[in-house]
Amino acid sequence: MRKPLIVGNWKMNLNHLEAIAVTQKLAYSLEDRDHDAVEVVVLPPFTDLRSVQTLVDGDRLRLTYGAQDISAAASGAYTGEISGSMLAKIGCTYVVIGHSERRANHNEDDLLINSKIKAALASELKPILCIGEELTIRESGEQINYVLNQLRGALKGFHKPDLKKITIAYEPVWAIGTGKTATPEDAQEVCGAIRNELRKIGSDEIADNCRILYGGSVKSINILEIMQEDDVDGALVGGASLDPEEFARICKFHRVQSMPKVS
Repeated sequence: MRKPLIVGNWKMNLNHLEAIAVTQKLAYSLEDRDHDAVEVVVLPPFTDLRSVQTLVDGDRLRLTYGAQDISAAASGAYTGEISGSMLAKIGCTYVVIGHSERRANHNEDDLLINSKIKAALASELKPILCIGEELTIRESGEQINYVLNQLRGALKGFHKPDLKKITIAYEPVWAIGTGKTATPEDAQEVCGAIRNELRKIGSDEIADNCRILYGGSVKSINILEIMQEDDVDGALVGGASLDPEEFARICKFHRVQSMPKVS
């Protein structure tokens, strides 16, 4: 049974005082039954991690936190980079790798992303690998081939024990911060293809246990419908995660009685 995973990516927002306030409000908006049903993760900017760590540890909050990026290098003359060991030391559990904004704005390719996943695993961090297509790819009908090529490139050379530690996030680039949302059927089509590819890359066990997230304008009004799909195990939430009350509503999707699927 795959426990749902809801991840809030704060991107380059919130100073450390704002981060404390958002974390507190989120924590006190969720009950034990929510944490029992859903794993909740926040990804603050690097400068907020220490503040979030202090709050989570000090108040024994049932929130997990992680980082938005990682260096492929372990240490050395890499100005501006943050290593996996640094993130692990400050208590991070997860790290996002290959987010579409990193690919587009920093020219990150499959080779670099592959190296970053290795760096994360070497520091016992749990990678969340992001893959997804732009609108032109979607309109050409090549989204499955495109996304699976990203998956193969990022996971090339990994052995089965490491594949078990990786979470996949499908983020259709055309639906990020645009207000456009892929339909639940769109999400299922690609997430299902990802799971089938994991059977080939790894094994049935790896595919059946891997959590595959959907990311792209996720809000409380659409999360339940998205989570109804068989191969969607959670969400990578952007802008909506900056509002702790809205993010809490997203995390509480499990409280709502399941909606019947429309055939």
